[in-house]
Amino acid sequence: MGRIVRVNKADRDLPDLIIRPIVTEKATVALEQNRYTFEVVLKATKPQIKAAIQSLFDVKVTGVSTMTKPPKTKRVGKFLGFKPRYKKAIVTLADGDSITLFPEV
Repeated sequence: MGRIVRVNKADRDLPDLIIRPIVTEKATVALEQNRYTFEVVLKATKPQIKAAIQSLFDVKVTGVSTMTKPPKTKRVGKFLGFKPRYKKAIVTLADGDSITLFPEV
């Protein structure tokens, strides 16, 4: 008979923590140092982000730095509002590993 393998609910939700890669001039320069920048869910922790990147891209993560960016003020005519805040994660990969952000067309 086959074994019953229990899958933790948190393990299934790991890919949903990564929203999108951030591609800016500063993030592109960091690619040379094997550091990749992603927008992540606000409640994501560093161990969860590390596990999500390792499972999604099959790479070895050596470090994760996170920062929560504050909401920016946005004015439209006489109305004042805010852009939503977000969390940014900078992931450092082991030597020899890489992530293909732009596959060749």
